[in-house]
Amino acid sequence: MSPFWHDFLPGWEMKRTERLHALSEMLRRSGPRGCTAERLAKEFGVSVRTVKRDLTALENSGALIWSRPGPGGGYGLVARGTLPPVSLTPVQAVALLAAVSAAPDAPYADLALAGVRKIMDVLDPRTRTKADELASRVWVNAPPTPRTIKSALEEAMAEQRVVRIRYTSRDGNKTTRDVEPVMFASTNGHWYLIGWCRLRSDMRWFLVSHIEHARATKIACSGHDIDEIGIPPATARPVNGQGE
Repeated sequence: MSPFWHDFLPGWEMKRTERLHALSEMLRRSGPRGCTAERLAKEFGVSVRTVKRDLTALENSGALIWSRPGPGGGYGLVARGTLPPVSLTPVQAVALLAAVSAAPDAPYADLALAGVRKIMDVLDPRTRTKADELASRVWVNAPPTPRTIKSALEEAMAEQRVVRIRYTSRDGNKTTRDVEPVMFASTNGHWYLIGWCRLRSDMRWFLVSHIEHARATKIACSGHDIDEIGIPPATARPVNGQGE
């Protein structure tokens, strides 16, 4: 399996939005060499026709893609469509990698890791070499929640749609519930989905590791707000730091 897939948690079929992001990343990493449609199709397990539709979708979204016909041809990203050089110290770069890698259950963690690797790719060679050497001295062992569950929860939260979950409570009771997602929260090393439970008609906390199955529905949320959850602990803050 290609090392490229290490950024995107192999073993699960990608949704189209995830595939488009991964496709853009692969084109960027291929640099001026580019990639053939056949290679891209094989990499993502789809047809050449699907790859070409995806490339068109990327172009329509603003990506600057070049194409070169004939033998040795293919597709790639125009250089000015990539990130400019980034000024980070090796320690700062490794700090980003460590923070993201140590929290695989965090919402959107795989996209965060891809973003950090994108930053690593545009570091100057000397800084990148030092960062890679330091990163080899930082290990994590944190098995993530299955990608299919995380994708459904993340999609439902971002689109504010009801998510249907199969949940096992602490006492072992299994239920299927429709939940209106309100927020994600991390406390004592565990991630929770907090939302309005339509089964209980109440705001509930669901331990993400206890969710056995999740599917985002087409049903729009009814508008429950973060304020309904109650006053957060004094040490809690949103990830944008604005609660500090």
